[in-house]
Amino acid sequence: MRVRVIEPKEKTLKKRKTCAYARVSTDSEKQGESLENQVSYYENLITSNPKYEFIGVFADQGITGTTENRPEFQKMLEFCRQGKIDLIITKSISRFARNTTVMLQTVRELKEIGVEVRFEKENINTLSGDGELMLTVLSSFAEEESRSVSENIKWRYHKKFKNGELVINTNRFLGYDKDENGDLIINEKEASIVRRIFQEYLSGKGTFKIAKLFNQEGIPTVTGSKWNETTILAVLKNEKYKGDAILQKTFIMNHLNKLKKKNIGQLDSYYIEENHPVIIPKEMWDKVQNEIKNRAEAKGIYAGTNKYQNRYQLTGLLYCNKCKATLRRRTWNSKHACRKIVWQCSNYIKNGKDACTGISIDDETISKVNIQEPTFVEEVIKNGKKHYSYTRKGEQDKSSSGINNTEKENGSLLQGINRPIRTVIKL
Repeated sequence: MRVRVIEPKEKTLKKRKTCAYARVSTDSEKQGESLENQVSYYENLITSNPKYEFIGVFADQGITGTTENRPEFQKMLEFCRQGKIDLIITKSISRFARNTTVMLQTVRELKEIGVEVRFEKENINTLSGDGELMLTVLSSFAEEESRSVSENIKWRYHKKFKNGELVINTNRFLGYDKDENGDLIINEKEASIVRRIFQEYLSGKGTFKIAKLFNQEGIPTVTGSKWNETTILAVLKNEKYKGDAILQKTFIMNHLNKLKKKNIGQLDSYYIEENHPVIIPKEMWDKVQNEIKNRAEAKGIYAGTNKYQNRYQLTGLLYCNKCKATLRRRTWNSKHACRKIVWQCSNYIKNGKDACTGISIDDETISKVNIQEPTFVEEVIKNGKKHYSYTRKGEQDKSSSGINNTEKENGSLLQGINRPIRTVIKL
């Protein structure tokens, strides 16, 4: 018997397509240098390893890790889905994502397509057996740290507000700059635009005409965008131009979504008089506020009422049975052939599905119902199709047994429509 030795052939290992992800949370000069150093470090780390093929460094600046709205991060994920990346190297869990849910969803998606994420600080490899368990624990700590930082920032701002200290970004605020001490000083070039807006308005022009005029003349907004009615009105109503300041007009709901909400009594606000140099004299500012009020009332809009009130026959008469908010008339697909007018829950429109799952009904359908007084509209799915029932607002607390008594006695409410559901569902 003869035994022949088969020598192993040298196997050429395929290089792993490797990238890095870096992030800093502010646009400050110091953080900018930190990001630049991270990019340089990872480029050298990957290119010096013969097992790696350098794909690039994806870096986001001035963006929090609690949100998924990170351009470079999303670009990197798209590269992974296209098979262009095998390995992602990042400094730590908190740099990759502070939101535990986002972290685990992303890592699991990448794991499914065979992409490894390596966290240097925690020494975790997501493709290893205990990788996900360690990630769950550590990313929870990262999220809690983010929450704690957010609460500390809120407390610091709250203390500043109580002391009457302004926190204003003049890059998004027309008419003022800040001096070396952080105090507001007038920017004369921008202030002249503010003065003209007030003068044009008092001369009789509306916000739409002023915006159109400024766009035609090429006058820039503070952000470089186009002028519109809302922008002009915001300038006219801004108390800072008369030297006063309202602090804490908005607030952030939570540390995860970072969404700003208008403060309409949820938190304390602070009014500071004669805080900084005046662009618009108080008398002129007050005159403009009266003019805004008078023009609104001339259109049938009064303080504390919805600006859409009385614009259409059914405005103010239709209510969502889910959240009791009014229905607002809207046009869907306004620029397309499938254009449709509907009445939709105003709470859903303004605050999204977290506030109300919403209800919508075609204008053509609701117009066939002879509604003369406030009425709740209920959407019912029957055999896969939408049907609607209607209950007078004043009847909602009465007995719900059988058919609505008011409908029995007076059929005017439902006159002129052949509804599949003939009983009024009580709320």
